[in-house]
Amino acid sequence: MRILIAPDSFKESLSAIEVANAIEAGFKQILPHADYYKISVADGGEGTMQSLIDAKNGERIACKVHDPLGRIITAYYGFIASEKLAIIEMAESSGLMRLLPEERNPLVTSSFGTGELLLDALNRGAEKMILAIGGSATNDGGAGMLSALGAHFLDRQGDALSAGGLALQFLKHIDLSRLDDRLANISLEVACDVDNPLLGARGASHIFAPQKGATPEEVLLLDAALTNYADIVAETLEQDHRTVAGSGAAGGMGFAAISFLNGILKPGIDIVLETVQFEAALQQVDLVITGEGRIDAQTVFGKTPIGVATLAKKYDKSVIAIAGSLGDGYGAVYDYGIDAVFSIMQKPDTLENALNNAVQNLQSTSQNIARIYQLATVD
Repeated sequence: MRILIAPDSFKESLSAIEVANAIEAGFKQILPHADYYKISVADGGEGTMQSLIDAKNGERIACKVHDPLGRIITAYYGFIASEKLAIIEMAESSGLMRLLPEERNPLVTSSFGTGELLLDALNRGAEKMILAIGGSATNDGGAGMLSALGAHFLDRQGDALSAGGLALQFLKHIDLSRLDDRLANISLEVACDVDNPLLGARGASHIFAPQKGATPEEVLLLDAALTNYADIVAETLEQDHRTVAGSGAAGGMGFAAISFLNGILKPGIDIVLETVQFEAALQQVDLVITGEGRIDAQTVFGKTPIGVATLAKKYDKSVIAIAGSLGDGYGAVYDYGIDAVFSIMQKPDTLENALNNAVQNLQSTSQNIARIYQLATVD
């Protein structure tokens, strides 16, 4: 019997590989002679870097960068030396996780730190990059990121713009003469799980800026600033990507990636599964175990368990999902290739206890699932 364990992380509790290890430990108590294969997976958001490092024996690279408000911090990116591949999570340097709730302000927050991570990866010899853009704190259209890479954004007087999304209302000229020329030879995939355009009612400002701290009045100002930005970019590059699906992701980082860096926007789970060669591993097994911290109605929209199950069903594999908790509408996943879903909660408990006891609960639940599976497969 061959079992593939391919979960996402349980946020705030366990990394994906820790989840996989706990599931394996539970199964081994009942099925000790089975062959187990573990691949940590992610959907392009938090945990993507670590999942790819785990799967490909990469390393975490520490880098001094600026956070969204310009403070020096230590951030990390992944590097797979054998493939000259860098894995960069925008949230590491330019994410909401870097700010206190009261510090959120997309009028002034900058993606400069993400550009610094890209630059460090270039200096390390990266020729391929995966950029995961979930969890951003910015609405600057990626201008901060591009500034770190050598672009200059100037007003009517030829002075450099200040940082942040609001300053783009004053943009008059973009000087690309000092943009790092190594970028022209980079293969860039952008993990993007939304289809929002850059502007308008479904654009970056209206949909995402409020959770980053913008008031309704500020949303209108930010959208107008991004409109001016898009106009100047179109004049500069003689091409216009403002309506491309995903261009509004991460405060317009999607727009910057496809406009200036020839980036390709793809669902995060697809990028991860392709990079870890998941399909090849899948063909050799009898059962697939996946999971994430919470499974609910939203899971079907590009989350890890659905990406895993979709590929598994291509080869007619059984798929079991294990979650920290089950939310409203979780049954929707049954229509997307998952055959059974289990919560690891053993009893009503506090969130603190649930997080602290996640390994024990995972092992116990996995053991019970293995007992059921053993019964179902007995000749």
